[in-house]
Amino acid sequence: MDSIRIIGGSRLEGRVPISGAKNAALPILCAALLSDGDHVFRNVPELEDIRTLAELLRQLNQEVEFGGGVFRVKGRAVEAPVAPYELVKKMRASVLVLGPLVARYGEAIVSLPGGCAIGARPIDQHLKGLELMGAKIDLTHGNVHVKVPRGRLTAAEIVFDIPTVTGTENLMCAAALAEGRTTLVNAAREPEVEELARVLNKMGANVVGAGTDMIVIDGVEELDPVDHAIMPDRIEAGTYMVAAAMTHGDVLVDGVTFEHLEAVAAKLRAAGVEVEREDSGVRVARRGPLRAVDVTTAPHPGFPTDMQAQFMVLMCAAEGQSRITETIFENRFMHVPELNRMGADIDIHGRTATITGVPKLQGANVMATDLRASASLIIAGLVAEGETEVRRVYHLDRGYEHIERKLAGLGANIRRVKGSL
Repeated sequence: MDSIRIIGGSRLEGRVPISGAKNAALPILCAALLSDGDHVFRNVPELEDIRTLAELLRQLNQEVEFGGGVFRVKGRAVEAPVAPYELVKKMRASVLVLGPLVARYGEAIVSLPGGCAIGARPIDQHLKGLELMGAKIDLTHGNVHVKVPRGRLTAAEIVFDIPTVTGTENLMCAAALAEGRTTLVNAAREPEVEELARVLNKMGANVVGAGTDMIVIDGVEELDPVDHAIMPDRIEAGTYMVAAAMTHGDVLVDGVTFEHLEAVAAKLRAAGVEVEREDSGVRVARRGPLRAVDVTTAPHPGFPTDMQAQFMVLMCAAEGQSRITETIFENRFMHVPELNRMGADIDIHGRTATITGVPKLQGANVMATDLRASASLIIAGLVAEGETEVRRVYHLDRGYEHIERKLAGLGANIRRVKGSL
């Protein structure tokens, strides 16, 4: 496996372009299953998760070409609506084929999902919604078999017990071809949900209210292929914002939507970091010491769980003591032991981590446990004394496009080592 090696001490400065959002691209690419014809998706990041989804779509009889940020799908009838374990185990987002397949073909068999080991992340809310729309659910041998006896889903009012991003997205796709008006209550409000709604509407769907907690979908008979450029990745942008702050840097995070980053920007400002909106993005600069700031993760528009690990590293360099409470996933502090090996002072009590700032971090060999933990360890390595080697970076390649190249372009002393143990 590859590793990333960093010599700490370099100040980040310059401009970093932000790639297309993985968490927007995945449901949108799955939505291509809703229509035959030639779909073209632009600004798609070249990531392992995208390649996994391309393989899954090919298994579902779709013709796929991917390169240079352009993802083309020639939609064709699915012969067997089955998403097998061999692919779904690699990436939890594979479950996003469920809604489109059931909507289009009245049936789907999808293996229970895998992905990062940060929590249970069940799909009960997805299945509850499909049942309310007339589907029958059978869970056997690790697979979900969903079948619609009458052939076409029917509209329903679906109240989520908790906001779920992939559940909202799956049921939006399902409702797009259902008979009648479906209402999703307590829906996820993330920008990626809004982006999926934009794409569905470009395909001829009738989706209203995305970005609020109530989404209304009037089903249509059929949808058309689409040409769409994916929105920028707010989590990648937030990661570089924190990296700039960690290194006393001055970085223009280019090509992002500031409104998607307001919760992160607010906490950075509270910590003493300068964050300014510019025409093409967001400029982040740090001139003085960091202040300790408490953070509680929450569904959008709250502080994103996908930025928790990165912000925790920043708090390791802050004066005083801060607390980070994780409310979304129950197992998302796996990076803490690795940070403590680098000299951090972090204690965990249930779902709260208490971070006491330290004068410096030391380079060490550390192991990445999940996608965002990988990014946090790289940020720590940027300021640690000596060399840090982050191992098992295949997690990193699932969600960050060329992170070592982008950081090197900002002045970091960083390189990828191929085939490292």
